[in-house]
Amino acid sequence: MTDTEIIGLFFERSEQAITELDKKHGSAVARVARNILGNEQDTEECVNDTYLGIWNAIPPHRPSPLRTFVCRIARNLATKKYHSNTAAIRNSQYDLALDELEEVLSNGDSVEERYEAKELGTAINGFLATLNPSDRFLFMRRYWYSDPVKDIAEMAHSTTNSVTVRLFRIREKLRLYLEKEGLLV
Repeated sequence: MTDTEIIGLFFERSEQAITELDKKHGSAVARVARNILGNEQDTEECVNDTYLGIWNAIPPHRPSPLRTFVCRIARNLATKKYHSNTAAIRNSQYDLALDELEEVLSNGDSVEERYEAKELGTAINGFLATLNPSDRFLFMRRYWYSDPVKDIAEMAHSTTNSVTVRLFRIREKLRLYLEKEGLLV
């Protein structure tokens, strides 16, 4: 079933929409949640919450592409659950991915910092456009989907060492790009 047909089922308020969404994008949703949460029970709960969130969002939204929309909701819910679960405890895979970017990016809560975060998001999108497809793939798999380096290496038909080095170089390019854009001092 196509994404357009699945979205049509949501607009009809057919429960079949959830079944079809799960068949087509369920593994991606679970993977995003699992990479952040590291726990099967929390992952299952997050997947269910994601489907509820999508049910409530469509309609009125008509997302395109659907997979990105679904994964973004899953990622946001998993991140919230992660923070509520681990106020003092650290999850190695997700924290490791965040720690790798910590030197380059900051986390802000004030209005000014939120505005800067929005500018930063725009700049990162611009940066991603400068990368070749394989580097963009590595960056997105590591820092959006929070995939372990080992898994990324398998997907890229490479070694973990090679992927680690390339990610380091990409982060360095990002730092230089953000400095050039005036977003880092």
